[in-house]
Amino acid sequence: MSQFIDIGALNDIPPRGARLVRAPEGEIAVFRTATDAVFAVDEWLPGKAGPLSNGIQHGQCVTDPMYNWVFDLETGEAQGADEGSLRVWETRIENGRVLLTRDVLGELRASA
Repeated sequence: MSQFIDIGALNDIPPRGARLVRAPEGEIAVFRTATDAVFAVDEWLPGKAGPLSNGIQHGQCVTDPMYNWVFDLETGEAQGADEGSLRVWETRIENGRVLLTRDVLGELRASA
């Protein structure tokens, strides 16, 4: 079972908007849909897409602002003739707060 970290209030992300979270595992685009569902995916598809947080969100999809590729926010898969997939990060909403899987922190090690 995943552990989660609080990354802010749901109201900090406008409906059909996104926020960027910088984490040891990379930049994560966190999207809020018009129905208040929250999804988190990698900000960049290496060499092909991004920055997705600047893309146009429609339903549970986002259109990449650079190449017009469409990605499903729930699965990370490209839609239609587009190819590729994004890493998807688990999210939750509890008491109006957005929680993101602690996995984005990677394996942090204390330095000696």
